This record gives sequence, structure tokens and C-alpha cells, in this order.
Amino acid sequence: MRTRRAFITLLGGAAAAWPLGAQAQQPTMPIVGYLGAGTPETWANVVAAFRKGLTETGYVEGRNLSIEFRFAQNELGRLPELAADLVRRRPVVIATPSSAAATLAAKAETTTIPIVFSTGADPVQTGLVASLNRPGGNVTGVNNMSGELGAKQLGLLHELLPGATRFAVLVNPNNRLLAEPTIQDAQATASTLGLQADVLYAGNNRDIDTAFATFVQKRADALMVGPDPLFNSRLVQLATLAIYHRMPAIYFDRAFAEGGGMLSYGANVADQHRQLGIYTGRILNGEKPADMPVLRATKFEFVINLQTARTLGLTVPDTLLARADEVIE
Repeated sequence: MRTRRAFITLLGGAAAAWPLGAQAQQPTMPIVGYLGAGTPETWANVVAAFRKGLTETGYVEGRNLSIEFRFAQNELGRLPELAADLVRRRPVVIATPSSAAATLAAKAETTTIPIVFSTGADPVQTGLVASLNRPGGNVTGVNNMSGELGAKQLGLLHELLPGATRFAVLVNPNNRLLAEPTIQDAQATASTLGLQADVLYAGNNRDIDTAFATFVQKRADALMVGPDPLFNSRLVQLATLAIYHRMPAIYFDRAFAEGGGMLSYGANVADQHRQLGIYTGRILNGEKPADMPVLRATKFEFVINLQTARTLGLTVPDTLLARADEVIE
């Protein structure tokens, strides 16, 4: 009897152990690294769009995917250490949204882990990929061309203010990959139109205040804010200063117009980062970045904040209102 009881006990103990053994053998969820140059607060919508793209390819965070987030808080010098930290976590793929600097930092840390970027800088000129159609290596992504939109943005400002001759361009000197093409594009356009484009730099919050004081001193007629994660995080500050100094301004992201800026023209941010999530999911499903061509933005948005225009005492021409994708009353 004692022998039978011992056998049942042993059998029960083994059965209890089976699920634990099976659980230990189950594969862990793949890790996606997410390296952002900005702050999590200002990138909440971007992250939501990224997750949406992942969902479209069958991946849901917490269910069959884990995401390791790292944000540089607009301090681009921190990107290399954050990239190295992510690589040590051995992710299956690293996403680097809205920053060529973040992509270069990740690329310097690994030649084997796939990297998917979204950037406004030219991916070929900045050395991210060998070509748009055949990226080669371990890097591919989405190009929103924000560094190439200066001509369009300055042209819209000129159409709003046909009598203006002096424009200001604000860029972040710490992000030369976006600052340099923005300056070149704006100055070339200004020269073609017979205008003057003064370039000022802001690498932190205090610099933004100083830049606006200089704009006023130089008697600039209008302002073009170049693309940069720092400026995204200082949206309210920029819009408020522009209104306070009664300076018409155009920005690169619709969020600025929604937050009180007068004009915005740029790629559809939600669509861009949804595509980033889709590309990340496709790599998780086995595709190779070397064989995935760099996508170029196809959706651009022109938004006018009519309330801000009225506050500045400006009448927006019907030709501009007719071309706007959205007019905020």
C-alpha cells in the first residue's frame, strides 16, 4: 500500500512539473528596440502610430512582442550610449524614428541587427543606405523629406506675404544632418525669389528666446522653423513667441498649426510612423532590410490656423485657403 501511495505521489509531482518544463521551453517574445531623439511626452502620437503599423503586421506589444524604449530627451550626444544599451538587450530589430542621428548611432553599434528608420534627411547622402531601391546592409526605412521642403514652405510664406523681403530660418545647430539641407534649400529659394533669408540657431530652450529677440532686431517679416525634434518638444514656446512678436511663421508638422502656429506644411506624421511600424513587423516576419527599398513620403499636409492669422491681423488669400488640407477656425 505504501508503495502504491509513493508511486501516486511521484506521478503527481511529475505531472505538476510538466507545465513548468513546457513553459521554460516556450520561446520568449521578440524584443524591438526603439531609439528616439526626442521625449516620450511629445512623441506619444508617433509611438501610437508605430504600434498601429505593428498591429497591421500581426504584432501587439505585451502579447507577442516587447518594446524597449530609449529617448535622448533632445540631447543628441546621448544617442550613442542609448544605442549601445539597446544592442546589449539583443533586440530582433531597432526602430529609429524621426532622426538620422539616432540611426547613425545604432548603425555604429551593430552591422547585424536590422535597423528601420524614419528621417527627413537624405538617407543616401547621410550614409544610412547605399541606395533607395537597394539599401544593402542592415538598414532601411522611411524618408519624409522634411529636410527638402524648405523651398515649398518659404514659397507658401511668400504667397501669404507677397510684399515681404526678409525671412528668418530657425534650425538646430546640433542636428546638422537636418539643419544643413534646410538652410541650403531655403537660401536657394530666397535667392530665386529675390528675398533675403537670415539663418539663426537654437540648440536649447534659452536659445529659442534669444533667436526671437534677434528676429525682431533684424526686422524679419516672417519665420520658417526648420525640422527638428527639439522644436517639436517646444511647440507651445515657439507658437507663443511668434504670436507675441506678431511674426507670421510656418512649421514642418501639423501639430504646430493645431497648437497655435499659423501655417504648417510637411509629411503626414501618423502615416509615416505607421509605415515604420509596418516595416518593423515585416522584418520580424523574416524579411531582410537589404531587400526592402526605402519608402518616400507620399502624403503631405498643408494646414492653416485662421484664428492665429486673424490675431496677427493677416488676411489669408483665397488661393492658399483653397489649397489647404485643413483650415483651423
